[in-house]
Amino acid sequence: MEFTNEFHVPSDIDTTFATLTDLERVAPCLPGATLEEVDGDEYTGRVKVKVGPIQVSYRGTAKLIEKDAENHTGKIEARGKETRGAGTANADVVAEMHAADDGGTKVIVHTDINISGKPAQFGRGVMADVGAKLIDTFAERLREMIEADEAGGQDDAQGTDANAAGVGEAAASGAEQAATDTPAAPVTQATGPRKIVQDPNREDDALDLMEVAGAATAKRAIPALAALAALIALIVWLRNR
Repeated sequence: MEFTNEFHVPSDIDTTFATLTDLERVAPCLPGATLEEVDGDEYTGRVKVKVGPIQVSYRGTAKLIEKDAENHTGKIEARGKETRGAGTANADVVAEMHAADDGGTKVIVHTDINISGKPAQFGRGVMADVGAKLIDTFAERLREMIEADEAGGQDDAQGTDANAAGVGEAAASGAEQAATDTPAAPVTQATGPRKIVQDPNREDDALDLMEVAGAATAKRAIPALAALAALIALIVWLRNR
């Protein structure tokens, strides 16, 4: 299944590109997604999906396989498998960024996804509604994160101005102390995947397909229900003749 969605981000195009191509930063913005470890350019994590009372958990990897800073495009390849089943979820996601008239950025997301297992029962129409809701929630969380970063940057700038008078004295004192200190031992770099500290507040975070697709499913079921009602009425009429 292929889908195209778009959303708006209040930051300029270069900032948006840098943020969206930093998978470690944007992973928490995706509903149900948890990043577990990073190994080079490969990111390993889980995505929880609820289908009514049933919860399906996928574990897999994501790679940023294309990153074009000049044209502001990026491509992510994601591959996942159910942790307790044979279902799979594979997706190729291409993001295009365009400068908006208001100084922000319009992001167009093209998704080519292949799903097997329980969530596949919804079909293309409902999955399109789910994808749109997923993008809307992601965009909202992304905007909140960027706005928080900008607010924090302003606070840092004010703090820097307030402390500027004492920097020179601290630097001079530090230089004198460094002349008498023993050189520090070299730091040994750790090898292998880097573990990501988990946020306990997101333990129950999951994408509820029934909640998202409930109205859409009911809408698509109306013609079938009408036909069923007509059939029942016909059977009752024939029996009463």
